Amino acid sequence: VQLVESGGGLVQAGGSLRLSCAASGIGFSMIRTGWYRQAPGKQREFVAEITSGGETAFTESVKGRFTISLDNVKNIQYLEMNSLKPEDSAVYYCRLQRSNREYWGQGTQVIVSS
Repeated sequence: VQLVESGGGLVQAGGSLRLSCAASGIGFSMIRTGWYRQAPGKQREFVAEITSGGETAFTESVKGRFTISLDNVKNIQYLEMNSLKPEDSAVYYCRLQRSNREYWGQGTQVIVSS
């Protein structure tokens, strides 16, 4: 199983980015997948997740600004980030879980300038 993130970069505050997480070696049935982020000097924190059934969850600080979706044909998961703030700057990691197994991507960096 491999997860490959893309879409990170440098953006001004108020801007938008779309992160992608392409999964290979596993389908999107009976899974829970989402994003965590880690800023310098801080612990990795939960951002958002979606289940194969379409249920979503978000950390409070991104509600109303971020959306998460699945493309079950392409096996890609997307995190649409709008109204970005400097405090959203971090390395974003894709995570996928099925049953008691979890997989992580290598991360993609997001930098939001003020």
